[in-house]
Amino acid sequence: MTHTLLQAQNRRAFLLSALALSLTACEKNVVSFNSIDITGADYCRDFKLSDGDGKQRQLAEFKGRYVLVFFGFTQCPDICPTALARATAVKQKLGKDGDQLQVIFISIDPERDSADLMRAYTQNFDPSFIGLRGTAEQTKQVAEEFKVFYAKVATGSSYTMDHSTLSYLFDTQSKIRLAMRHEHNADQFAADIRQLMKRAS
Repeated sequence: MTHTLLQAQNRRAFLLSALALSLTACEKNVVSFNSIDITGADYCRDFKLSDGDGKQRQLAEFKGRYVLVFFGFTQCPDICPTALARATAVKQKLGKDGDQLQVIFISIDPERDSADLMRAYTQNFDPSFIGLRGTAEQTKQVAEEFKVFYAKVATGSSYTMDHSTLSYLFDTQSKIRLAMRHEHNADQFAADIRQLMKRAS
């Protein structure tokens, strides 16, 4: 075997080895979430709504923390309390990192969800949770921004609300990252949040 041919074979073996290492590195960098990765989406950009004290809040003020947003209403019989109870469990599962998670509950029923009621309802799950509400028009605008469906459904002399059930997770730069499915449990939510935290560290 000539020296030139040997060099060519060694070069080929080196390139194949380098390619294999590169592919392995790429595979290690691929993140598999339980949730829907919507990083870079041109929606879920912000909200401007009032908290229980009447103070207007928006996404930018929570920069430096992970923010979990869910839309619902206080008279919701099952989906909303399940979502907030799960958020409570997620904070616990994150341990000390749970302090980095801010949970925000946005009302789709401002007609009945007063500021006082929103504050009492959210803090019943965790004192750090924040309930936000707006006028009917503000509610419509923020729901459109988050692609959230909601509708009033008559029930006898009163009504209930039909609505979509995704939770939205923002990173510490107030950028949308995940749309989290309602059918997933606290362990799955916490695992996805840990992955984001790990990649940011």
